Amino acid sequence: MKRKLIAAIGVAGMMIGLAACGSDDGSDSGKKTGPDSYKGQTLTVWAMDGSTPPGWTKDLTAAFKKKTGATLKFETQQWNGIQQKITTALSESTPPDVIEVGNTQTPAYAATGGLADLSDLKKEIGGDWTEALNESSVFDGKQYAAPWYFANRVVIYNKKVWADAGITDTPKTRDEFFKDLDAIKKKGKAEPIYMPGQNWYFFDGLTIGQGADLVKKEGDKYVSNLSDPKVTAAMELYKKYQSYSKAPKDKDEATPQQAEVFAKGNVGAFIGMGWEAGTAIAANKAIEGDIGYFTIPGETAEKPEGVFLGGSNFAVAAGSKKQDLAKEYLKLALSDQFEGALAKENGVIPNKESLNSNLTGNAAAEAAAPAAAVGGTTPLIPEWAAVENAPNPIKNYMTAVLNGKTPEEAAKAAESEINKRLSQKS
Repeated sequence: MKRKLIAAIGVAGMMIGLAACGSDDGSDSGKKTGPDSYKGQTLTVWAMDGSTPPGWTKDLTAAFKKKTGATLKFETQQWNGIQQKITTALSESTPPDVIEVGNTQTPAYAATGGLADLSDLKKEIGGDWTEALNESSVFDGKQYAAPWYFANRVVIYNKKVWADAGITDTPKTRDEFFKDLDAIKKKGKAEPIYMPGQNWYFFDGLTIGQGADLVKKEGDKYVSNLSDPKVTAAMELYKKYQSYSKAPKDKDEATPQQAEVFAKGNVGAFIGMGWEAGTAIAANKAIEGDIGYFTIPGETAEKPEGVFLGGSNFAVAAGSKKQDLAKEYLKLALSDQFEGALAKENGVIPNKESLNSNLTGNAAAEAAAPAAAVGGTTPLIPEWAAVENAPNPIKNYMTAVLNGKTPEEAAKAAESEINKRLSQKS
């Protein structure tokens, strides 16, 4: 999984957009089915760089042509500045027909009226979509997108460090995980876990695991819920993890890159995206054989820890004149054949659990998959975007707690800024 995907998911700021290219030929003329039913038409799909491997795209394009008689036109987009570019495109008279959108960004596009209602498609093909993965496609009770692919964090560990500490198996519960970290600490040769003070998306996963909401509704507006006891419980868990680490309490996982710290060979584990193992290997090839992965353990062996689900949905532009043809595309792209093939080739979590077998042999993806069903996202409201703009007040809250303030004190200090941001117009 490439870093640019996950970085984009957390980005809230918008850059000046570019004018978008739209469809350039005729529209649907009534509901059609069968080969050549849309002959002569071209469907334009915006997909992000890295999302559509060449073989997958080639096979899908051929299958789409065979099914409909229409031509499929993929236009690759860059994550940098994409929010404003999509916003601009959706407001034009000839938008792209189908658009890949970040899952946490979907509510903002839906709120503007720029996305078509896909509730009928959900009834037809989405009966077994994983509920946690589909959540971001729903806004105000309607299906405005379809879940496509996802990724979440896992524990990446050094097998040699664990073996040196006498650990013979990976933990299945949170308490077992802490016991393993205690064993590494007692051995005294390695830092048990590298956990910077502001690994915000891991903390968000802990809040999901505690059943906490970061915002609540007061009247007709959203306000911070950071002082909720469930959020406090998540922060106390984070504090315990961080107590095993020498990482700075006022930095995130990119400052320095946690995988590069891990690459030095004297760290037991870190919590990150599967692709970060590649960063470690690039920094130190010798560590490759020592790297292993496991699912972040939860309170019980039956239920993994909550995780932040990053990923992408497919949406149809409300202004597209090819609504039916766009849905024919989604039926193909999200079919078991092509959804499964994408999962296998890109190592991403598919939109239904029955397709997880396509991840077999990809150790990082196999470790990530079990937590997807109990994962979640940041608050799925358009107002949330401004909260994560730097400096993220929740990161400051985390550092304050780690430096000695009580969660209640730190929450009180952060909530005025969070509420100010939640009140900003999107």
